[in-house]
Amino acid sequence: MIEFNNVTKIYKKTFTAVKDINLKIDNGEFIFIVGKSGAGKSTLIKLLLREISPSQGIITYNNQDINKIRKRSVAEYRRHIGFIFQDYRLLPKMTVYENIAFAMEMICCQAKNIRREVPLVLSMVGLSDKAKYYPDELSGGEQQRVAIARAIINKPETVIADEPTGNLDTETSKEIMKILSEVNRRGTTVIMATHDREIVNHFQRRVVELKNGIIIRDIKAGGYSDEPKED
Repeated sequence: MIEFNNVTKIYKKTFTAVKDINLKIDNGEFIFIVGKSGAGKSTLIKLLLREISPSQGIITYNNQDINKIRKRSVAEYRRHIGFIFQDYRLLPKMTVYENIAFAMEMICCQAKNIRREVPLVLSMVGLSDKAKYYPDELSGGEQQRVAIARAIINKPETVIADEPTGNLDTETSKEIMKILSEVNRRGTTVIMATHDREIVNHFQRRVVELKNGIIIRDIKAGGYSDEPKED
């Protein structure tokens, strides 16, 4: 379980990025974090990843106050969380297989476990035939699938996706969402920050909407916004 209790983040003592955030995310939930640029989505993610600390309030992950985690233990804490970037951030000189295996090597997994797990996750994301390809030989959608595989290879409890469909066309975006939905179906909590109105409207999951750093809407299942779509 993830909980934000009266969390505020102020940058340089003047700019309030998020204010009085109270948010509870149960294990196994799928949640969309929506809002315009500057609404506070990225700050919320950085706080949860312990990249930054709150100016006020407490954030707990499975009842642990993450702000009390010592610096040398932050990497261990982050092993519970898989992160998916909008721009993929694959290692260009490594193959698809090597990019995914590298995530396991970083936590000192045994070679036999890597040889077993990487093909399984490649199959899950539909890239079994691309294992020996390099990132620049893949489409944007394929690169994002590799990024998802890398994020889930160590079986994290939570996956955070920051605009994972932002650089993709509609059909490819839906394919990526089907993979994330399957990850969630298997028990992983998925938190997705997005501007993608069509995706949010189509999948009808829990939606938390931010505006000027404040939660203005939190609904169990709904669309991107109650406001009319802008031209």
